[in-house]
Amino acid sequence: MTSIPAPQPSSEADEPWIEAAKALRDSVRRGLGSEDATEGDERRGPLRPGRLTPLRNRIQARLIGRLFRIVDTGSIGALALAGAHVASAQGWLNATLAQVTPFAAGGLILIWLMGAGGLYRFPLYGRLWTRLARLVAVFVGAGLIMTAAIWSIGGAPPSQSLRLWFGLAFAGLALLHCIWWLMVRRWRDSGLLTPNIVIVGATEAADRLITAALKTREVNVVGVFDDRHKRAPERMHGVPVLGDLNALIGHRIMPYVDQVVIAVTSAARSRVKTLADRLSVLPNDISLVVDMPGEDTPSAAITRIANAPLARVAGAPTDERRAALKRLQDMAIGALALVLLAPVMALVAVMIRLDTPGPVFFRQRRHGFNNEEIKVWKFRSMRHEMTDHTASRQVTGDDDRVTSIGRFIRRTSLDELPQLFNVLAGEMSLVGPRPHAVGMKTGDTESARLVAEYAHRHRLKPGMTGWAAVNGSRGPVDTPELVQRRVALDIDYIERQSFWLDLYIMAMTIPCLLGDRHVVR
Repeated sequence: MTSIPAPQPSSEADEPWIEAAKALRDSVRRGLGSEDATEGDERRGPLRPGRLTPLRNRIQARLIGRLFRIVDTGSIGALALAGAHVASAQGWLNATLAQVTPFAAGGLILIWLMGAGGLYRFPLYGRLWTRLARLVAVFVGAGLIMTAAIWSIGGAPPSQSLRLWFGLAFAGLALLHCIWWLMVRRWRDSGLLTPNIVIVGATEAADRLITAALKTREVNVVGVFDDRHKRAPERMHGVPVLGDLNALIGHRIMPYVDQVVIAVTSAARSRVKTLADRLSVLPNDISLVVDMPGEDTPSAAITRIANAPLARVAGAPTDERRAALKRLQDMAIGALALVLLAPVMALVAVMIRLDTPGPVFFRQRRHGFNNEEIKVWKFRSMRHEMTDHTASRQVTGDDDRVTSIGRFIRRTSLDELPQLFNVLAGEMSLVGPRPHAVGMKTGDTESARLVAEYAHRHRLKPGMTGWAAVNGSRGPVDTPELVQRRVALDIDYIERQSFWLDLYIMAMTIPCLLGDRHVVR
């Protein structure tokens, strides 16, 4: 037998190349999704997308419809103003009511008919020619309504400028809806619009759901888990059975999962209750496949999963409108703050560079939305050789690891300013539960194990400031009582979150920081 020589220790000259290779590997893993880089094709299954996208990046179909409607409405309004401008010799600002009314009425009729005609719904197998045929029907209907209205009041036939506006509006909207259709098809192909689910229970109901999903492709079943794992098969129609409930709760795939579906008959109440209690620690949406009377095929259940929650067991309902408004708020205020604070950030960077050797910035793995691991940016406040990436030892008032400049920027929270980059990237929000380091410990115990509802704080994106921060829960959480208070305040914020509450928290952040010199930060 040929012996294999033992690997030789690498020399110092080789180490940079090894580190570069590791960095490249990690980069590839981040691009493909952590699961894709660690599991072979045999564990993927036929319904798993080629690339897993974190839930925070997934595009909600109803939100897309609203965005498309806004663009269409703006386009119709702009064309109506142009038509009114052409119809009046003095321009649209000086146009008479009789000159403006046909364009305004026509625009409102078009917007109403487009919504009623289903032009902002994008079914899985929708065809482009079907969408364009609906658009033609909308314009024919709008033309008939406008003509009938003009005749009923004894008005003159439609003017040339009105007919020109009508033709341009059709051409413009037809072009826009071709673009919408192509964008939606591309997003569907990349998995951004198809929900990822895991099924709990390797049951007949799960078998039927997977069969229907393979047929309709309306959802991606990325795995099956079973509390009675020893009795379960290894695969169900090619979908892997990945373990029991303990495996589910800690599985790396969960940040990519839209919904956990319990596929156990609702008649087994004690088992359903046990499963719901065990899974309630997850931030994911938890639903139960309800035995619907008169439901002919499993495809109906798949459609309900794809389009709406089933019988909700746990998890806060997703409010796309609130999420979109919060994101716009983050982008607008975050970009302005970055511009205004750029000189301050540059000065802090110079001070850190002159104070102690080492990089200016510090990046740490922290929990983000839906338990996703993100890398949070901060100004380095500790000595480089003593950097603690896992927060295994929380900072104390006389911590010898903190530099002299580090104490100043931590006390004033200037070390948090680089997190504006995380906000603009969509990984964080301006306001939300503060992100804790992955593996952070309180004493000798991991903080996440001290409170059953700990993961519920990940139902919203983490924030640079938050409800807990302005209520005195800042700095280290080095006792179980402090962890419990922090989690309670975070969950209270998640339940009450609104645009105005976020503005209030932002306004209160600086006075709270300046008025409390005793909190260790």
